[in-house]
Amino acid sequence: MSDLDEIRQKRMAELQAQQAAAQQAQQQQAAAQQQLQQQEAQAQFEAQKKQILGQILTPEARNRLANLRLTKPELVNQIEIQLIQSAQAGSLRGKVTDEQLKVLLRQIAGQKREIKITRK
Repeated sequence: MSDLDEIRQKRMAELQAQQAAAQQAQQQQAAAQQQLQQQEAQAQFEAQKKQILGQILTPEARNRLANLRLTKPELVNQIEIQLIQSAQAGSLRGKVTDEQLKVLLRQIAGQKREIKITRK
């Protein structure tokens, strides 16, 4: 009888290990699928943003934003969102030119505090 009990316990432990491995695999698969969905949603959002900006910016303004994105991507994202919101609200008249974009950049850059260091 003890041999039979040992065999049952070993088999039960094997089954539990298999079940735990299967659950872990399912969780990993679900996490990977969720990450893929998030990436797809982000890509779709970026494509829509690019399309809208193409409609509301002149080529020179788009080039300026592209160049600025290399050094200050957070600032560019903030400006793009602001421009899209303005376009959706209907407050933009025609395309945003490079000069208008420069004015907007100065306004936003002026809002940030400047840190001055003086040496004595």
